[in-house]
Amino acid sequence: MPENTGYRIAAVQMRMGPDEQENQARAVDLVRQAAAQGGQVICLPELYQWPYLCQKEDITLFDLAEPADGPAVTAFRTLAAELGVAVIVPFFERRGPGLCHNTAAVIDADGALLGLYRKMHIPDDPAYYEKYYFAPGDLGFRTFDTAFGRVAVLICWDQWYPEGARLAALSGATSLFYPTAIGWHPAEKEQHGALQHNAWQTVQRGHAVANGIYVAAPNRFGLERPYADLPGIEFWGGSFIAGPQGELVAEASSDNEEVLVSEVDTVHLEEVRRNWPFFRDRRVDAYGGLTRRWLDGSPE
Repeated sequence: MPENTGYRIAAVQMRMGPDEQENQARAVDLVRQAAAQGGQVICLPELYQWPYLCQKEDITLFDLAEPADGPAVTAFRTLAAELGVAVIVPFFERRGPGLCHNTAAVIDADGALLGLYRKMHIPDDPAYYEKYYFAPGDLGFRTFDTAFGRVAVLICWDQWYPEGARLAALSGATSLFYPTAIGWHPAEKEQHGALQHNAWQTVQRGHAVANGIYVAAPNRFGLERPYADLPGIEFWGGSFIAGPQGELVAEASSDNEEVLVSEVDTVHLEEVRRNWPFFRDRRVDAYGGLTRRWLDGSPE
């Protein structure tokens, strides 16, 4: 990977409509817009092709899954090569009969597929019934050497777990992407909405601080109610990019399609890590308990 002092990352915020082809075309347009704004590593939101699928258990939705060489990833491989940018493409991966993952493909600036990240932490909450559709990831926490810099990808629910972010940083990533689909149950927004949104942003900004890394979280926005018998989910937008001290360097609104672009300054990142030497001071000899589900008493 060539030495450089930085590169530009982009987070795409989208509204998802009921037509898959229209969503795909809009995603292509927004990636073009991100490239025109100087983005070099561009990330789409989680499962961008449809209204959020997992609001109920519906066996027919497995028909939407596609392999890594399917239409969505193939289209963006062509586009990445045309524009000379790297693109992170979340998709519903069909790995085998009845075996699917919530996956992101990482495509380099020449159109090469650098690899896949399969979502490791799978939620099962009201209207987020992902365990029905997705097997847990089995590729681990990976980094990818794009033409511009080393990046890592985690997906949505992974946001709440510090271990994945730490492993990405320890593997040399200078930016970390969290393609996301998160919002409010409409009945809960008034009471819990502000607290939930603040927690979501705070935990990811904390990952940026603790690891001295740039973090980008592209989300969707708008009410998605694909089932008439359910209230739907109001996705809150608010996509953002944070710098290595947790500072917000770009933030989207709650109700518009937007492209956020920010510089990843690797010289600044080095300075931050020298002044806040968290990696130096880690007690790697004392963390054995982290590999256990629960500690009954003192960690060994």
